[in-house]
Amino acid sequence: MSRPLVVIAAVVAVLGGLAISVKLYQQYGDTDYAGQIISYETHDASVDITFSVTKPDGESALCQVRARSRDGAEVGRAEVSVPSDGETVTMTYTLSTSGDRPVTGEVQRCYPAKR
Repeated sequence: MSRPLVVIAAVVAVLGGLAISVKLYQQYGDTDYAGQIISYETHDASVDITFSVTKPDGESALCQVRARSRDGAEVGRAEVSVPSDGETVTMTYTLSTSGDRPVTGEVQRCYPAKR
């Protein structure tokens, strides 16, 4: 292998590792913010998602919620603002969907509102 190809391969490997690290941190890194699904109720073109969020008291948060169809395809996604009052906040959010009828509502992750 020529030297330029080795350098390019090394740069690609480092950038790939960095991208994976950032993605994993975004998903699992901040344990101070956690969302827990309580219930969901599906309708023809929406799903009502009730969930609780645990976070530092006095801090606001953002949570990603989504809906899936019977075949597992994502049919709706939104970012929900969680107010700063209290350490644990329970919320209900109506997520509009498109395509197939939703069969599930999920909380993907929660994180600080100030980024």
